[in-house]
Amino acid sequence: MTTYYSEDHEWISVDGDTGTVGITDYAQNALGDIVFVEVPEVGSEFAKAEEIAVVESVKAASEIYAPVSGEVVEVNTALEDEPALVNAQAEDDGWFYKVKIADADELAGLMNEEGYKAFIAGLE
Repeated sequence: MTTYYSEDHEWISVDGDTGTVGITDYAQNALGDIVFVEVPEVGSEFAKAEEIAVVESVKAASEIYAPVSGEVVEVNTALEDEPALVNAQAEDDGWFYKVKIADADELAGLMNEEGYKAFIAGLE
């Protein structure tokens, strides 16, 4: 699996034509304690950069944007009861949804881990 990152602090871990999407540890840290996560419905289709989910924390509500175009094939229902999973394991068990990727070429516009680390270093 290869993981890519967006400038909006989302990650997508790709396995074949399916990607698992969530927010980065940097994003969850900036948001603070997550109290609610709204994930998309299975079967919904969306374009790259379209709003796909919402995260609410004690500090703010933030929209989550799709890193690639595709169709939602699974959602992390555990986040309904345990939104704090995003704080505890943002880049693991705190994933939001899985997507059947419509256009793998869109991944080229995302960063690898090294590129993302350099990107966030420039923000600090």
